[in-house]
Amino acid sequence: MNYDLLMQKEIESLTNTPTLLLHTCCAPCSSVCLKRLGDHFKITVFFYNPNITEEKEYQKRLAELKRFINEFQVKYKIQMIEAKYDPNSFFDQSKGMENIPERGIRCFSCYQLRLQETVKIAEENNFDYFATTLTLSPFKNANWLNQIGETLAKDKKVKYLYSDFKKHNGYKESIELSEKYHLYRQNYCGCIYSKKITN
Repeated sequence: MNYDLLMQKEIESLTNTPTLLLHTCCAPCSSVCLKRLGDHFKITVFFYNPNITEEKEYQKRLAELKRFINEFQVKYKIQMIEAKYDPNSFFDQSKGMENIPERGIRCFSCYQLRLQETVKIAEENNFDYFATTLTLSPFKNANWLNQIGETLAKDKKVKYLYSDFKKHNGYKESIELSEKYHLYRQNYCGCIYSKKITN
C-alpha cells in the first residue's frame, strides 16, 4: 500500500482547512511532517510518549519540541497538547515482551498505545483528523502504524490521515532541518529496551 499517495490524495480532496491532531515523538521527526502538512491543516501536536523511560530524557525532548514549534513557521500557528509523563502505562502494555527484539511485537504494542491515546484526545476535542510522525523513521514499521490508525478510526468521526513521511527523502530532510534549527537528535527510540541496544 502506498500510504504517501493516499495522504496526497486526501490533501488534494480538501475543500477547507481541517484540524489535525498530530502525535509527535520528537522535534526532529516533527520537522518534515509539519513542513509537509502545515499549509493544509490547522495542526496541534500531541506529545504522548510513555515509552520514554527516563524523565530527564522525556523533558529534554519535550522542551526541544516546544522550542521548535515556536520557531518553525507554517501557514497556521501550531498548537500543542502535552500529555502527562506516564511510563508505567508503557511498562504495563509491554509486560511479558521485555526480551523481544526491537521492531517486534513490543513495538507494535507501543505504537498501539500511543495512537489509542491520540484518537481518544482527537475525539474529545473534535479534531477532523489524527496522524503520527512515527512513519518518518526508517526504524518504524509504517505498515503497522497505518493499519493501527485505520483500525482505530473505524466508526469514529475523526479520520485517520495515512502517511509515510520517509518517502521523498523525508528522513534525510529531517536531518537537514535538525541541523538548521540545531535540534537535539536522540540515538534511541525511548524505552529502556531500545536504549540497551545503543549502549
